[in-house]
Amino acid sequence: MNSIKLQEPQLVTLVETYFSAVDRKDVDGTLACFAPTARFAIANHGVFYEGRELQIRGMYDRLNERYAKVWHGDFTHTVDVAAQRIASRFRVENITHQGEKLVKNNCNFFEVRDGLFTAVYVYMTGENSLS
Repeated sequence: MNSIKLQEPQLVTLVETYFSAVDRKDVDGTLACFAPTARFAIANHGVFYEGRELQIRGMYDRLNERYAKVWHGDFTHTVDVAAQRIASRFRVENITHQGEKLVKNNCNFFEVRDGLFTAVYVYMTGENSLS
């Protein structure tokens, strides 16, 4: 069986489509970027989630409840097409329900198979906003 191999622009589009859905608080759109058995780790906080529909969905539901607004941008991507991996460095702005802006600088490492994330490893500055 042949698997789908994304080229560099497609890998970048997948990552930026994912972050756009996160920023819109579109959980279904966010999860559409993940394989059903995906793993998600906030590695520098020792937090791990397994499975798109239960644990990862719950993480995004909690994120959307915790913050009035989230934004990801100022991306720098490093792509390995042969391995179907992409590393992304970016800025995060979370706005609390009280109006406080929390700024982070994060790095995510994405593993892709058949056009979907199979694993995401997050390294974030400051407090874990995805618990």
